[in-house]
Amino acid sequence: MSRFLADRLLQSFIVLAIMSFVVFWLMGLMPGDPIDLMISADPKLTPDDAIRLRELHGLDRPITERYANWLGGAINGDLGFSRLHAKPVLTVLWPALGNTLILLGISFIVSILFALPAGIYAAIKQYSTPDYLVNLAAFAGISVPSFWLALLLITLFSVILGILPASGTENIGGPTSFWAAAKFLILPIATLTIASIGSHTRFVRAAVIETMRQDYIRTARAKGASEVRVVLYHALRNALIPVVTIIALDFGYLFSGALIVETIFAYPGMGKLIFDAIMGNDFNLAMIAFLFATVLTLLGNLFADIAYGWLDPRISYGETEA
Repeated sequence: MSRFLADRLLQSFIVLAIMSFVVFWLMGLMPGDPIDLMISADPKLTPDDAIRLRELHGLDRPITERYANWLGGAINGDLGFSRLHAKPVLTVLWPALGNTLILLGISFIVSILFALPAGIYAAIKQYSTPDYLVNLAAFAGISVPSFWLALLLITLFSVILGILPASGTENIGGPTSFWAAAKFLILPIATLTIASIGSHTRFVRAAVIETMRQDYIRTARAKGASEVRVVLYHALRNALIPVVTIIALDFGYLFSGALIVETIFAYPGMGKLIFDAIMGNDFNLAMIAFLFATVLTLLGNLFADIAYGWLDPRISYGETEA
C-alpha cells in the first residue's frame, strides 16, 4: 500500500508539473500583460519605458525561461501577488478555496445520499412504476443545464417568492446567525445537487442490476438470506466499485460546474475568483487557481483508488507477500 501511494503521488506531481507548464503557456498566449495595463492606465509612459519595464520583469524572455523562474519561486513558496487584490496570491486564494469546498462538499454529500437509495430501489424494482419514475427524474436532472437551472431557481425563490437571496454570501464564522449565512448556500447547493444526482442515480442503478445477476447472489438467496441482506451485504459493496470510479471522475466535473454556478450566484469561491482573475488580466492568480483545481481532481482520483481496496479486499495494489 505504501509503495502504491508513493507511485501515485509521484504520478500526481508529474501531472501537476505538466499542467503548470501548459497553463503557464496558455496564460502567456493571452493578449495583454501587466505592462500593457500600466501603459493604458498611465499615458505618460513611453515605448522606451515599456521596453525597460518588460526587461525588468523578465517579460521579454522566452516562455521556458520565464516558466523556470516562476517554478523556482513557487518551489520556494513564492507564488506571487494578485494584481486585482494587491495581496499575496495565497492570501486571496484560501478564503475562496474554503468557500468552494463547503459548497462542493455539501452538494456532493447530499447528491450521494439521495442517489444511493434511489438507485438501489430502482434496481430491485426494475421495470416497475417506481423504476420509471426514478429514471424520469434522473434523465431530467442530467438534461437540465446548470446555468439554466440556477436562473430558474433564482427567478422562483428570489424574484417571485422572495424567500432566498439571489446572490452573495455571509461569513459563517462571523457574528451573523447560522441561518443568515446558510440561506445564501441553499440555491447554489440545490443547483449543483440536481445537476449531479441524476447521473449518480443511473450509475448506481446499473451497477446494482449487474451485480444482482452474479452467481454469488443466487448462492446467497439459495442459503436463505433475506432480500435486504442480499442487497446490502452482498450486492451493494461490489456494485459500489464502478460507482466510486464515476464519482471520482464527477468530482472534477462538479468543480467545473461550480465555476458556472458560483459566477451566476456571485458566490465568492474558486469559480468566481478564476472568472474575475481572467476578466481582470490577473494571470498569476488565475494560474494558481487552475492548479488548485487540478490538485482537487487528482486527490479525488487517489481517494477512489484507495476506496477500491476497502470495498473489495481481493484488489491488490501491486505489493507481493514475502
